[in-house]
Amino acid sequence: MASSRLSTTCALLLIGALLLGQEGGMEGAAVACPQYCLDVDYVTCPSSGSQQLPARCNCCLAPKGCTLHLSDGTQQTC
Repeated sequence: MASSRLSTTCALLLIGALLLGQEGGMEGAAVACPQYCLDVDYVTCPSSGSQQLPARCNCCLAPKGCTLHLSDGTQQTC
């Protein structure tokens, strides 16, 4: 019985050490993307200047730092 507890304790400590030792923390974790689409006409990004890029549903699908230009004239910066 004692060896079973010792094995379980060692396994839990090993798993904890592996999780704490991962570099980057949560950076590599999957990110949930919202399931809604805005009425986007086009997208602009700093890297492409004033070029109008194809529309994306929401900021989750657009590159970071880009701007969604909505059909009602408003903008949403991602």
